[in-house]
Amino acid sequence: MSSASSTTTGAAKPSSTRAKPANKWEAAADWTDGRLGIYSLAKANLRKIFPDHWSFMLGEICLYTFVIIILTGVYLTLFFKPSMAEVVYDGSYVPLKGIPMSEAYASTVDISFEVRGGLLIRQIHHWAALVFVAAMLVHMMRVFFTGAFRKPREINWVFGFLLLVLGMFDGFFGYSLPDDLLSGTGIRFMEGAILAVPLVGTYVQMFLFGGEFPGHDIVPRFFTIHVLLIPGIMLGLLVAHLILVFYHKHTQWAGPGKTEKNVVGMPLMPVYMAKAGGFFFLVFGLIAVISAIATINPIWAYGPYRPDQVSTDAQPDWYMGFSEGLIRVMPGWEIDLWGHTLNLGVFVPLMIFPLVLVAIAVYPFIEGWITGDKREHHILDRPRNAPVRTALGAAWISLYLVLLMGGGNDLFATHLHLSINSITYFVRVGFFVVPVITFIVTKRWCLGLQRRDKEKVLHGRETGVIKRLPHGEFIEVHAQLPQKDLYKLTAHEQNQPVELPAQTDENGVARKAGVLTRTRAKLSRGFYGEGGQIPKPTAEEHHEITSGHGHH
Repeated sequence: MSSASSTTTGAAKPSSTRAKPANKWEAAADWTDGRLGIYSLAKANLRKIFPDHWSFMLGEICLYTFVIIILTGVYLTLFFKPSMAEVVYDGSYVPLKGIPMSEAYASTVDISFEVRGGLLIRQIHHWAALVFVAAMLVHMMRVFFTGAFRKPREINWVFGFLLLVLGMFDGFFGYSLPDDLLSGTGIRFMEGAILAVPLVGTYVQMFLFGGEFPGHDIVPRFFTIHVLLIPGIMLGLLVAHLILVFYHKHTQWAGPGKTEKNVVGMPLMPVYMAKAGGFFFLVFGLIAVISAIATINPIWAYGPYRPDQVSTDAQPDWYMGFSEGLIRVMPGWEIDLWGHTLNLGVFVPLMIFPLVLVAIAVYPFIEGWITGDKREHHILDRPRNAPVRTALGAAWISLYLVLLMGGGNDLFATHLHLSINSITYFVRVGFFVVPVITFIVTKRWCLGLQRRDKEKVLHGRETGVIKRLPHGEFIEVHAQLPQKDLYKLTAHEQNQPVELPAQTDENGVARKAGVLTRTRAKLSRGFYGEGGQIPKPTAEEHHEITSGHGHH
């Protein structure tokens, strides 16, 4: 066969996707589709089904606030000067006239009082950042408590965790840029934490600050990190996160007609996109209203940063409050080793801080190892049906709140007229005690709700109708639940604990289970053993009770 004939096999692709375009716009769209394949790609994805539930909008709030942050950030970048060069203020804000300050601070004051709409944009940018981190945390809580992180979504959970951590640090870099007294105190706090790291702390401080604190390079470097480095990484993670959401299909709550192999809901186009567009403007509008009536970060009231001053009531944004709480409640211990001082009062909290965060990232892999479950899961758990997981999440939240209280111990003391030492000691004890108590109470609460669900399935719901039997006994009449409610209360799976392998093999030779195997079996019993879940009612139990004469 000649080479010419071998290249002519197969049907040629049509040059147009339409027989005859109706107008020039359709012709242009047809020309574009013939080269980019947009139509076929859109046809496959724009009709994708998404379930309709209010909790799924938490992720949308994260996306919308991120867009708001980018839009307002671009506007602020046009007027902000990331420079530590000293100038004398001569703007319209009279109380600061004649005061030496950095160009960064002066330009931020000018944005607030000179640029048209500048103060509102600053407020929207800062409020959107706060809502962004809050929405990500609540969104991850929803994913955690419902088990939406299970296979095949473990990697997407890690992407979400990275977005949360990067959002927290980018927020810190952002409110450090104005070089006011409050942000300068926060940067000084960060420098002290860096210097507490043994061996490499001084080198990291030198590379970051370019010399002694505060130096002349810190604001330009923070500016580059804040507007370029971290947002670029976050944008890549966000795109990857959304691609995986499309690829894996959306999770859904259990209900009639819903299985692990389908999605019941509405198509992306046009219904879901119309609702999403309206929700975006609703979020934008609410943040704009909050920004217009609630002042945040009034840098003109703090004044420019001076190393010899520390502002009172200096508090970081709420998502960094728990890290400051670790520092404030840690005793000021120091150890002298080989002529060097190790500041444990700062170093120990600096090590605990990432551990508290990393616990979020690794949990899906730990639970998967404990349960040994390799199946794909697209149906969500009700939190009560996973008591140990729910209790662990509640314990983590309680630890976060205790440390947040430690980070604001001075405000609690002044506003509630309490001793700051008493608050500090309470947080020190609560760090170890409160999560344990929260775990126990939450687990028992979930088990109680499971027993209540079982009772409702077997005996129906209370009607409030009292009936007197022929022999004089008074009873309350119960009504059977609808089938959809029965399905909801019994659709969840109940895993069995992992059993230890036999002590002898098929040849009668003794074999001893390793430490990891025994640990896994013990943890599995804690998750799914006798005290970890209430056996759900069976069809036989339901039929026996509802068909008997004793059912009322």
